[in-house]
Amino acid sequence: MVPKSEKRFIRLNLITLIVTLVLILAGAVVRSTGSGMGCPDWPKCFDQYVPPTSVDQLPKDYKDKYVAGRVKKNERFALMLDKMGKKDVADSIRHDQSITVPESFNAAKTWTEYINRLTGAATGFLLIAVTVLSFTYKSKAKRIIVLSILNLFMVVFQAWLGSIVVSTNLLAWVVTVHMLLALVMLAILVYTHYYAQSLHKEPTVVISKVFWLKVLILVSLVLSVLQIVLGTEVREAIDEISKNLLYQERHTWIGKIGDIFSYHRDLAIFVVVLNAFIYQFVMNKFGGKATELKLGNSIVLVLMVQIASGLLLASFALPPAAQVIHLVFSTVLFTLQFYLYLLVYRTSTYNQ
Repeated sequence: MVPKSEKRFIRLNLITLIVTLVLILAGAVVRSTGSGMGCPDWPKCFDQYVPPTSVDQLPKDYKDKYVAGRVKKNERFALMLDKMGKKDVADSIRHDQSITVPESFNAAKTWTEYINRLTGAATGFLLIAVTVLSFTYKSKAKRIIVLSILNLFMVVFQAWLGSIVVSTNLLAWVVTVHMLLALVMLAILVYTHYYAQSLHKEPTVVISKVFWLKVLILVSLVLSVLQIVLGTEVREAIDEISKNLLYQERHTWIGKIGDIFSYHRDLAIFVVVLNAFIYQFVMNKFGGKATELKLGNSIVLVLMVQIASGLLLASFALPPAAQVIHLVFSTVLFTLQFYLYLLVYRTSTYNQ
């Protein structure tokens, strides 16, 4: 029987996992609507805990003020990069003229970014609660405590990195690191949820070995992360192209991206084929109401959504809604694949 304290941890861990996915959804909406600079300062928004709804609520010199603040923060960031031996990167930040371009107030973009920040704050408080409840396992599973504390540090670092994203005016590689760290946080939450449940469950037993299934799922995980990185780079290329074209001629943007789009598209085809093999393996080895089979079904559905949203993006000039769906479901795919890997990894066989 599972103690009530452990049930509370498992439930809260799952809620936090879902809210983290919602946070990624909020970030995707910010990205697709170009609202990343809706709040030019951090952690407040226009120096207010509740942002303004009209430009009349702002001082006349607000543009110069926030540009000066960004420049100062970026200089501190550049000095830190200098100490890390990243002088070229630091110099590129110092000489990035886009940082000195003031942002005009837009209430819709401001509140879109603000809601994203509120979701981030909610995630942070939930991770604190998860860390507190993780001490339930101090005598039987200390790794849950360690990983929960690590995730708490991760969200603090993510918040700081979010401030750098704002101050550097969405510097490309910083946005990519921000996304990758979100995947790490998801992976930790998936693992602690899985491990806490596994303490009270017997391993699944199947007739034949699952070594190659483990390998295929692990490869698919790596490829999913690579696809997310490539997708982020495609988005960064589109941002640059759209700025150069003054956000006109939207139908030409994809054609100007170059090889990175071809890599992303071709790898997507390989990912679909690989996951088709994985699904066939799962169907052959796990039947009935097995969680592994349910996850396999969910992965197929997510891939179908990914294919549909990818075709919409390529064929209809990057509609913002499709951008959001494509990004969010890529992280959902990663989450499901990682959980499936953990389950299959623990599977035992009769003929071992």
